[in-house]
Amino acid sequence: MDSDSAELSEGELVSPAGPDYFSSKNLALQAQKKILSKMATKTMANMLIDDTSSEIFDELYKVTKEHTRNKKEAHKIMKDLIKVAIKIGILYRNNQFNQEELEIVDKFRKKLNQTAMTIVSFYEVEYTFDRNVLAELLNECKDLVHELVDRHLTPRSHGRINHVFNHFADVEFLTALYSLDGDCRPYLKKICDGINKLLDEKVL
Repeated sequence: MDSDSAELSEGELVSPAGPDYFSSKNLALQAQKKILSKMATKTMANMLIDDTSSEIFDELYKVTKEHTRNKKEAHKIMKDLIKVAIKIGILYRNNQFNQEELEIVDKFRKKLNQTAMTIVSFYEVEYTFDRNVLAELLNECKDLVHELVDRHLTPRSHGRINHVFNHFADVEFLTALYSLDGDCRPYLKKICDGINKLLDEKVL
């Protein structure tokens, strides 16, 4: 799963709209094309992130760029997130997980649901935000992902998982994201709107 053919070069990630343009949907398309290559089927080709998730990812990119003041790093974090998500999706849809791993999938879904509801609750109910609680939930998600892909993906992919979760679970990032008078507030609103939609649709 983690061969050279599954990797994307930096050059392939530049959008035709220019280097300042970012779209998680386009990035997912590029990643999927590269990862699937000759094994692509119609079912696989439809394995894209849905529109709502794509919108959430786009807002996560914007808020990450705002916080890090580093467009290249923000792009790398989102690229790693999308790569890992697609690889796990391929493994799952091709029945590569054994019974023990499927139990981890179930644990992860429940933890992700709990995390999603907490993210929204902290936004909707003022002064309830607790950065340590949210960071702990995200780190628990990270541990489950590592456990799930342990026998399937290489250390390079595990490094990507760490890169993504270490950023989003960082207490300074979370504090900036939830600041009532900070620049990130509009992004958080759109992220929570998207999460609420996924929760309503039972996706999360």
